[in-house]
Amino acid sequence: MSSTSILFIEIALLIIVSPIFSNFTKLPTAVVEILLGSFAIWMGFLDTDNEVFKSLSKIGFFYLMFLAGLEIDLKRFIARKDNLLRPTLIYFTILYGLSFLIYLFFDLNPIYIVAIPIVSLGMIMVLINEYGKEFKWLEIVLIVGVVGEIISISAIVIYESYIHHGIGLDFFFNIIIFVGVLFLIYHSFRLLNTLFWWFPELKKVIMPENDAKVQSVRISAALFIILVAVMHILHIDMVLGAFFAGIFISNFFEHKKDLPHTLHKVGFGFLVPIFFIYVGTTLDLNLIFSGKILFSALLILAAIVFVRVLSSYLAYGSHLNPMETLLFALGNSMPLTFIIAIATIAYDAALITKNEYLSFVLAGMLSGIIIMSLLKFLISKIYKIKTE
Repeated sequence: MSSTSILFIEIALLIIVSPIFSNFTKLPTAVVEILLGSFAIWMGFLDTDNEVFKSLSKIGFFYLMFLAGLEIDLKRFIARKDNLLRPTLIYFTILYGLSFLIYLFFDLNPIYIVAIPIVSLGMIMVLINEYGKEFKWLEIVLIVGVVGEIISISAIVIYESYIHHGIGLDFFFNIIIFVGVLFLIYHSFRLLNTLFWWFPELKKVIMPENDAKVQSVRISAALFIILVAVMHILHIDMVLGAFFAGIFISNFFEHKKDLPHTLHKVGFGFLVPIFFIYVGTTLDLNLIFSGKILFSALLILAAIVFVRVLSSYLAYGSHLNPMETLLFALGNSMPLTFIIAIATIAYDAALITKNEYLSFVLAGMLSGIIIMSLLKFLISKIYKIKTE
């Protein structure tokens, strides 16, 4: 049996047991998958030099961004933009401003300007799935998360352009292309919105209600592949193509209510776990739980929480009561997937050290464990809701 076959048998076993460990430990599944990958490489079970494994993990990451786009409901934001646009702009201005000041004051690596304020919908959706949108602060968390994820994706793209080209003509050329792509995507949204308004039945032709041939999944996969390929041709981070493919599907084919659920099953049942297991294989357990790495990770997590708490009270203090504002800030303080993504990009480009990379990954994991546990505790005490 070839080494690649053995490798994928081992990965399959890790994918199977990770939800079992997650249910037993009450840890987020992504955290468990990272830890299992770490233990597997520490014990010598996995071969991280396998190119097929690396390629699949990258596809898993792109698919994760695709699923993030699926969670974005632009119509919800547009419906509430009059009430939330101003405080949301204030929130992100303060958030990035404070992160820049921390970078300057402590003379940090520029990655901190992007990493500290980064927003990810992953853990937010865990809250939404468990508690719904019955809390005012949680609904605002989701809406702000939508804006934050778009800003974060843009920040990742700009940062990656800076990594590859530095500040020069090539960098600004890439930014111009990036802005042009956003412009085209925006107008394609408007064009499709008009088209489907005039011909609403066209949606059901593309993705029929009676979908015996799984046409909706095929269309979704095709759009995902096409937009990722287009971004690759334009030398723009392929993450952007995956992200906007998800947004297109969620906002134009809302009649397919079961489709996001199906696509999530495909992603979190196969591709996404491979990405998190691969992230785990890049960790050195002998280092990650050392005092230095743990201390650095806790400082990063403290910075993530601090800038959000201060920004939340300044931007949303008049919209929410003090306790709701604290819950809102904590709800936005779990950028597990994106902080790992930005750390991976920076480490692959040799812009941060191994210890810095480990600190960011550990900070992301701790945000999913500590902040989520604290939120569940506070919700149970404030709203008298029984949590598992």
